[in-house]
Amino acid sequence: MTNNKIFKELEDFLGTHFIYTYDNGWEYEWYAKNDHTVDYRIHGGMVAGRWVTDQEANIVKLTDGVFKITWTEPTGTDVALDFMPNESKLHGVIFFPKWVHEHPEITVCYQNEHIDLMEKSRLQYETYPKYVVPEFATITYIGNAGQNNNEVISEAPYQGMTDDIRDGKYFDKDYKKIKK
Repeated sequence: MTNNKIFKELEDFLGTHFIYTYDNGWEYEWYAKNDHTVDYRIHGGMVAGRWVTDQEANIVKLTDGVFKITWTEPTGTDVALDFMPNESKLHGVIFFPKWVHEHPEITVCYQNEHIDLMEKSRLQYETYPKYVVPEFATITYIGNAGQNNNEVISEAPYQGMTDDIRDGKYFDKDYKKIKK
């Protein structure tokens, strides 16, 4: 289900579902749900198993085919991603608060159901110094899910999920989740 379209305008980017692996080996899945909201699952790295829906974000076109997305999570983590889908690349910078770096297990959940815990932890533990992770990544999957498709990120990550998605075993031709 890899999409071979050429990205130019923001409208080309919105509704796109990506899987990418940072050069440090961390694997992420990310969906441009609409012009102000993103969903994502984390499959590798220090917060593997974390997933989030309806995260408010700033999404802009920098130049033809290059898009910047930024947001702050309830954990206090700041994220800045620069997508270059025509080159199957992105650059991300994640600014983890000290508490997330020291207690990542607290955040490994479906965040939407644990906002109070994220906010409590943010106040209970130290924020600084931030743990900054700047990394390039290779995009290994691009799918055209359409905007506001709540089936794209709708369950916790599991071992082999990203392979199932890349192999066409997770979504049908209409980008609906295949029931297992």
